Amino acid sequence: MTHRLMLLDTASLYFRAFYGVPDTIRRADGTPVNAVRGLLDMIARLTTDYGATHLVACWDDDWRPQWRVDLLPTYKSHRVAEVVAGAPDVEVVPDALEAQIPMIRRVLGLAGIAIVGAPDHEADDVVGTYASQAELPVDVVTGDRDLFQVVDDARQVRVIYTARGMKNLETVTDVVVVGKYRVLPEQYADYATLRGDASDGLPGVAGIGEKTAASLLGEYGTLEGLLAAAADKGSGLSASVRSKLTAAAQYLSAAPTVVRIVRDLELPTLEEASAQLHPVTGDSRAELERLGTEWNLGGSVRRLLAALDTLSQ
Repeated sequence: MTHRLMLLDTASLYFRAFYGVPDTIRRADGTPVNAVRGLLDMIARLTTDYGATHLVACWDDDWRPQWRVDLLPTYKSHRVAEVVAGAPDVEVVPDALEAQIPMIRRVLGLAGIAIVGAPDHEADDVVGTYASQAELPVDVVTGDRDLFQVVDDARQVRVIYTARGMKNLETVTDVVVVGKYRVLPEQYADYATLRGDASDGLPGVAGIGEKTAASLLGEYGTLEGLLAAAADKGSGLSASVRSKLTAAAQYLSAAPTVVRIVRDLELPTLEEASAQLHPVTGDSRAELERLGTEWNLGGSVRRLLAALDTLSQ
C-alpha cells in the first residue's frame, strides 16, 4: 500500500458536522452528539476514499494567537466571545458544540488517531508544518481557503476542500488554484493580504479587489516585489495603485506575517505522534464500542472501526 498522510483542519470539520447533522441527536443525559457522529463519519469516509495510511487531527491550541493579534488587532476580532488576559481569548462557539469537544478528543484517542496542536499557534500552522516537511503525499482536509497556500503539485500536497459539503468535495491542486484565482498557490497568502478576507478580519487594501490583486501579483510576482515597485517612481506602476498601497502601508507591513501559515514548528514526528492508522483492538475497541452505545453515536463508531479494519487487509 502506498503511504499517504491526511491532515485534518479539525475545528473546520467539527463545526461543519455540528451544522450539518441535526442537534436533536443526543445521548441519554440530553447532551447533543451530532458533531461527534458527523466527524467520525467524515473520517471514516475520507480515510477510505483517499487511501490515507497516516492521519493527524490538527488542533487549535490557540485559535487566535496573541502574536497575530498584536500585528493586526482586527484578526478574527468578530469571533471573540470573551477576552482573557494572559490566555487565549474565548471563541464564539455554540454551547451545544462546546460540550462535544471533549467527547471528540476522547473517541479520537480511543481510535488511535493522533491529535497534534502547538502552543500559541493555530491548526493551520500545524497543517503547514507537516505538509511542508512530510516525505509522504499529503491531503489537507479543510473548508478554509487560507490553506490553499500549502498546495504543491511537485511535493504531492493537495487540499480536499469541504466548503460545498461532503457530497461535493473538491480536490484542489496547483491548476485549480490558478483557475479560480489566477495566482499560484505560493502567491495565495499575498493575494489574500491584498484583497482582504472578512471572515478573518483582514481589511485588505481599499480599492484592490480579487482581479486587481491577481493582476498585480501576475506582474510583480510577490507582495514584496509590488511594494518595491510602489517605492520606485520609475517602475511604471499606476499612480492610482501606488496611492492605494501607500494609504495601506501600516496594514501591509503587518498583515503578511499574520496571513502566512507557519511551516517550521517543532512538532512530534509522524512516528512520535503515532500517526499511522491501524485497526482498533483490545480494550480500546471495547471502550469505543461501549461509548458508541452509551453516547448514542449510532453507526458512526461501527463505520470508523470498519474503515480502520481495512488497513490490516
